[in-house]
Amino acid sequence: MSQFEHATKPQPLEVLNSVFGYDSFRHQQQAIVESVVGGQDVLTLMPTGGGKSICYQIPAMVRSGVGVVVSPLIALMKDQVDALREVGVACAFLNSTQDQYEQMEVEASLMRGEIQLLYVSPERLLMERTLNLLEQAHLSLFAIDEAHCVSQWGHDFRPEYQKLSILPQRFPNVPRIALTATADERTKQEIISQLQLSNAKVFVHSFDRPNIRYHVSEMANAKHELWDFIEQNHPQDAGIVYCLSRKKVEETATWLSGKGRVALPYHAGMSVEQKNQNQQRFLREEGVIIVATIAFGMGIDKPNVRFVGHLSLPKSIESYYQETGRAGRDGAQANAWMAYGLQDLVMQKQMVENSDGNSQYKQVQMGKLNALLGYCELSSCRRQTLLGYFGESLSQPCGNCDNCLNPPKTWDGTQAAQKALSTVYRSGQTFGVTHLVNVLLGKSDEKIQRFGHESLSTFGIGTELTAEQWKGVFRQLIAMNYLTVEGMYNNLKLTELCRTVLRGEQTIELRELRKAKKKKTSSTKKSTALSAQDAEVFEKLRELRASLAKQQNVPAYVICHDASLADIALKRPLNHEELGQVSGFGDAKVAKYGDAIVELMIAQPKATLVLTATEQTTVDLFNQLNKVDLVAAERGIAANTVMSHLASAIEIGLCPLQQVIEVEPSELEQFGVVITQLNLLSERKLKPLFEHFEAKYDYSTLRCVVSHFVYQKQLASLANS
Repeated sequence: MSQFEHATKPQPLEVLNSVFGYDSFRHQQQAIVESVVGGQDVLTLMPTGGGKSICYQIPAMVRSGVGVVVSPLIALMKDQVDALREVGVACAFLNSTQDQYEQMEVEASLMRGEIQLLYVSPERLLMERTLNLLEQAHLSLFAIDEAHCVSQWGHDFRPEYQKLSILPQRFPNVPRIALTATADERTKQEIISQLQLSNAKVFVHSFDRPNIRYHVSEMANAKHELWDFIEQNHPQDAGIVYCLSRKKVEETATWLSGKGRVALPYHAGMSVEQKNQNQQRFLREEGVIIVATIAFGMGIDKPNVRFVGHLSLPKSIESYYQETGRAGRDGAQANAWMAYGLQDLVMQKQMVENSDGNSQYKQVQMGKLNALLGYCELSSCRRQTLLGYFGESLSQPCGNCDNCLNPPKTWDGTQAAQKALSTVYRSGQTFGVTHLVNVLLGKSDEKIQRFGHESLSTFGIGTELTAEQWKGVFRQLIAMNYLTVEGMYNNLKLTELCRTVLRGEQTIELRELRKAKKKKTSSTKKSTALSAQDAEVFEKLRELRASLAKQQNVPAYVICHDASLADIALKRPLNHEELGQVSGFGDAKVAKYGDAIVELMIAQPKATLVLTATEQTTVDLFNQLNKVDLVAAERGIAANTVMSHLASAIEIGLCPLQQVIEVEPSELEQFGVVITQLNLLSERKLKPLFEHFEAKYDYSTLRCVVSHFVYQKQLASLANS
């Protein structure tokens, strides 16, 4: 009989607080948890970093028996189990990395009822020995993580996942929860069908990751632009760079290492030992860049990955969304940067055409690739299109992608398109882009002379554009499906769609090439969120965390996330009770690490609240001009930036709220109630407030209002001390 069965089972919210250290559930977590606890099958679609694991971990701890977690990520199971053990959860894993005696020990613990969560791969679960073992145990639930692996159309297809339909037959009374961060409507329906979840409750959370800034580059020298991006924005941050081939992975890792960064390769051609070693260094060390094929990343829990770069075009929007989603799991600002060029486009289309799949498979994959190409060529908000692909709408442009921040210029490319298409036709539809560009520019090389292309009517008619600009025209025409790429020499052929363009019945809008800018795309350093004094304490806390992690032989983020360290630096807890109020610190972590953290905090000087120099300049100017737009014009900064500076002043009592915005007392009272209900003073997240008031107030206004209540709370605290 399980040691957990006779104990009074806690409520989900109690577990969330005492074990995981959080005051309230996020988004739809509570409804999901309560459904599984009640014995209901569930399908959950939630973005990376949205808190999926909580949705099965807490039900497994509340329900009687052991929860079985099906995961494809053998290499990460130990870290997942270590993280749970850190917060006091009895858990284990069964996989091929263990010897016979270790496996027997886990099986014995399972039968004695000493485990709350057991992690297994689908291959291990489907072994008859494992199924028989589980039939003898008392099970609380099955959690099928990365459920999109069931889809034969998907980028992570695992045939074993489709065989998990055996679970409701062998274990009809055990609830199942399937979870994924990546699924369009087709994939969602396939998960439901393949896993027999037709009676399951379906929860679809917003796919939006507002903290990630999306940027797509069409620059010719992608590698050097990648370095400029890393050097300017992430000189010390951890990141992932994806490449299509093993050779490119090795070359890029060596190149970045030569630039002075710790950059490690990861691809299927490496030994298991070397891959695991590089993965562990990435997880445990700070500031490491992993350069990888798509073989890397699924299930990576490292919260402070600050950027994801793509030196090669992914296969689909699903792949792109999942891979970029590995940045910014902690909710702090992060970047998704991608280089996009003609060669990548051609290579991906060829890979689809040359694949072993049937015609239906190729048609689906080509549709997915075309959707990604359309995303790359956008002139409008990227986030709106990205969310639209997953069936979600965003009413306003996001303001946090390259197109919103630096809108691309477009031009009437109808005549250029006609010239390009005509050249393809007149040259016999048997040549690649480079040759066609030379024809348009009138460059008479050996190949042009050999084929007599100086006599073509389109020879030399395109001198108004440069070679790079013509390559951009051809790339966009391929992305728009006016041209297709065929054969081993990447010959361009016309499609049926081009007829209306050639006849002048349709106009074509094309994007201008962007010029490289030496400009930061986002700032992600802790010093921007903390005062200089608090940032110094934050660094001391990082050093302490590194020491504790080394003692425990776990990655630093398993001890706690950067967000928790920042919270400690701000709150300066002086005892265990105060530390327990820090987000992410449950009873087990407070008991284990409380003495060391409190000792460090007691040794720190008392925090003083001050503005940065630029914030003080804005406040002084605002006191003179009394209008946000005038201050913005005078300083040459955005009005939103002015409001952010004023919010900082409001928070420390240097500027009253009513001086910045007009708000009725009744409105202010309503704000106070909602902010308290949503626990926004500790987490400082504005999106829940924005959504609660249904976009009635903009983010700048809400930031000032929250700052006002933070200051009021500080005053109350001082009065009671």
